Amino acid sequence: MAQPHAPAPTQEGLIHEPASEHGGGFPPFESSTFVAQILWLALAFGLLYYLMSKIALPQIAGILHDRQARLAGDLDQAARAKSEADTARDTYERALKEAQDKAKGIAQTTRDQLAAEAETRRKSLEADLAVKLAEAETQIRSRTATAMSSVREVAADAATAIVERLTGQVPERGAVEAAYDRAAASGRPQTVH
Repeated sequence: MAQPHAPAPTQEGLIHEPASEHGGGFPPFESSTFVAQILWLALAFGLLYYLMSKIALPQIAGILHDRQARLAGDLDQAARAKSEADTARDTYERALKEAQDKAKGIAQTTRDQLAAEAETRRKSLEADLAVKLAEAETQIRSRTATAMSSVREVAADAATAIVERLTGQVPERGAVEAAYDRAAASGRPQTVH
């Protein structure tokens, strides 16, 4: 078995390989293959351009169009949802205001009814009290008159007894009652003759 030829070290420590193993220079710069490389480059570019223009780019354009349509649809749906939310908010605020106004109206009506009922009860109580007061005043006048007539008789009896005890004579009953009436009318006692 033959051993491959090992490269020989150079004086600077770099490996030097003979030119026979590599052929020439860098292949893209080889002038003998330059026309073939340009031809293959043009064919590869044409094929790539054809595939991109007929397959890849239409799919990408379709994806972009679908995405744009989806975004536009989502934006339209969001705008509709916002509009519906604004409408619902406005409806809610109107309903709330109507409910508050209705509650205020009900509260005012209730206050007015309660005030009217209280006024009716107050007037009824005042009328009942006025009737009872009139009855009480009538009873007081009646009892006062009864008491005063009793006082008149008691005062006349007492005055007769005092005069009789002091003078020894019994005064005339009509004179005693007339003196009492004069004293009661003027508010001061009178002397009996």
